Amino acid sequence: MLERRKAIATLMERRPKDLFVVPGLGSTTYDLASLGEKDSDFYLWGAMGGAAMIGLGLALAKPKLKIAVITGDGEMLMGMGSLATIGVQRPKNLAVIVFDNRRYGETGMQASHTDKGVDLVGVAKSCGIARAYDVEDEAGLKTLAGDLAGLNETLFARVHIAADDPTRVLPTKDGVELKNRFRRAVAAAG
Repeated sequence: MLERRKAIATLMERRPKDLFVVPGLGSTTYDLASLGEKDSDFYLWGAMGGAAMIGLGLALAKPKLKIAVITGDGEMLMGMGSLATIGVQRPKNLAVIVFDNRRYGETGMQASHTDKGVDLVGVAKSCGIARAYDVEDEAGLKTLAGDLAGLNETLFARVHIAADDPTRVLPTKDGVELKNRFRRAVAAAG
């Protein structure tokens, strides 16, 4: 099992300038914020289950940018229908990455459905996302980081992480500020 903060650091280590990230509500937001807030990160306070669809909308509206949705298994389960829409649209510039600790971290670490055998990679594949795979170790994480840098087809990856609860690093909670700085970053990138 991978440690979530080391995993996000490895994943973002060679982050290209044209990669915009939509982290899911909760732990993946804290993970991304632990690397330092960036204008090209769109934190979703209060929008659980919406990260993948926001990422899809951005990917379709801005096909020259690379978009990564990085969310947890709890949020992905809540918004699982989004995988069907993503599988139909298949934007080449969208990656959905699920940090799967098999727990609902925001509500007390109860076992999630992935702990009971729900296979998110299998769901993504059956929704039409051909490039879908599991990441089990550091080598797989580095491969995923490389795939993100050269993103040229819809990608889904489930990263198996340990069920821990590191100290929360909270990004700005001012929704207007988050929206405005993200819009400026998108506009500047073209």
